[in-house]
Amino acid sequence: MSPAADSSGSKRDSALARVLGSASAGICEIGVFHPVDTISKRLMSNQGKISSAAQLNSVIFREHADKALSNRIFTLFPGLGYAAAYKILQRVYKYGGQPFANEFLSSNFRDSYESVFGKKNGKALLSATAGSLIGIGEVVLLPLDVLKIKRQTNPESFKGRGFLKILSDEGFGLYRGWGWTAARNCPGSFALFGGNSFAKEYIFGLSDHSRATWFQNFVTSIFGASASLIVSAPLDVIKTRIQNKNFDNPESGFTILKNMAKNEGLSSFFKGLTPKLLTTGPKLVFSFALAQSLIPAFDKLINQT
Repeated sequence: MSPAADSSGSKRDSALARVLGSASAGICEIGVFHPVDTISKRLMSNQGKISSAAQLNSVIFREHADKALSNRIFTLFPGLGYAAAYKILQRVYKYGGQPFANEFLSSNFRDSYESVFGKKNGKALLSATAGSLIGIGEVVLLPLDVLKIKRQTNPESFKGRGFLKILSDEGFGLYRGWGWTAARNCPGSFALFGGNSFAKEYIFGLSDHSRATWFQNFVTSIFGASASLIVSAPLDVIKTRIQNKNFDNPESGFTILKNMAKNEGLSSFFKGLTPKLLTTGPKLVFSFALAQSLIPAFDKLINQT
């Protein structure tokens, strides 16, 4: 077997290519989808029912709801600096890190997975398990995500403080909700990478996933992203509500869960899912498909120089 291939026979891309491809995907994603992400977070944070277009406008644009549309659009870019730092690091870690975890698991547990689940299923489940492990470790980036969400949904919580002042004042409080974040990321990332891998195996019959075309990556990313968003939706709502509270008025995830079930009903755990599938879904599909296409492209370019 070539040293450039993993235990399943698929070609290995270089670490530099994975970093460059994932970072490029993150930059493109934040440039296109940050306003969409702000809308999604504000809808998830809304605790009442939206019964009219005027009320929807108020939830999305808040105190700017009465301004002209051209002015309202620019109010959807709060926390852009935090968002850019978080998203680029997240995509490099997630999209660039999952292949390393997958290679490790394939080298050590491939035979066990294939003996239990079969060759195709075993390969897809290895990819899903690698994604799940990477998703759990993603909590290290939580402070940047917290600050991004607060800027988008609760800017009053900053009270004129800058980034370094907040780090000094809040410390490990910025990791509030880390358990719920890990609980969301574990099945979410499992479904993202697993759904993508299953689609490549069963729809396109690809034995080497790195050889997928842009169209194939786009289609399989739709399967992975949709599965991920649906599976992680309830925990994502709880996570968002934990993170958008004032720094001095925290609320536990279990308290939020209990109050949601009591006051808003079980359907509240899927609040924002439809707009999320319509907004966050394309964002995730866009960045995931782009990263999967750019990583082998960068690898080819690096090997040519």
